[in-house]
Amino acid sequence: MFTGIVEERGVVDSISPASLRVGATAVTAGAAVGDSIAVNGVCLTVVERSADHLAFDVSEETVRRTSFSRLAAGDVVNLERPVTLMSRLGGHLVQGHVDGVGEIVGFDRTVDAGAWMTVAPPGVLRRYLVEKGSVTVDGISLTVAAIDDGTFSVALIPHTLEATTLGTAEVGHPVNLEVDVIARYVESLLEGRSA
Repeated sequence: MFTGIVEERGVVDSISPASLRVGATAVTAGAAVGDSIAVNGVCLTVVERSADHLAFDVSEETVRRTSFSRLAAGDVVNLERPVTLMSRLGGHLVQGHVDGVGEIVGFDRTVDAGAWMTVAPPGVLRRYLVEKGSVTVDGISLTVAAIDDGTFSVALIPHTLEATTLGTAEVGHPVNLEVDVIARYVESLLEGRSA
């Protein structure tokens, strides 16, 4: 379980259809083989670790359901270690299970050095998005500011732009999306009652 508060931006050292190696320093501290790390919002298991890198096995399913098929050596990724029971929950409950890949369709810098970003999610995810609700974009916990015409928008503060990969995001960029898990549970419970 994660919070969507990015701890570090890592750099992809190498990627193949079955493995990913990321250069990092902060999230390697205390990480061990077998631990989970969120990479652009995707929960992966550490299979190799040193002081300056982490390596992960990547399944075909993960590549198919995420933006990993577009990753290349040199790309920057958002990294987060899992939350502990002693941690503050600064974002929202994030599982690291990507629900779909969206596309940035608008990215406007604002006068306060922030930005207004608009994302087109896959159609199946639209029903889980509500104004002022939570959404995870590339592993970043964000609040939905507006919903319009099949898209959703978020307001990005300068800190988010500086501390995450969204600082260099552009229109057309694919992003991993995870909707609020509570919405999924509520839907499942209501479907069970009507059956």
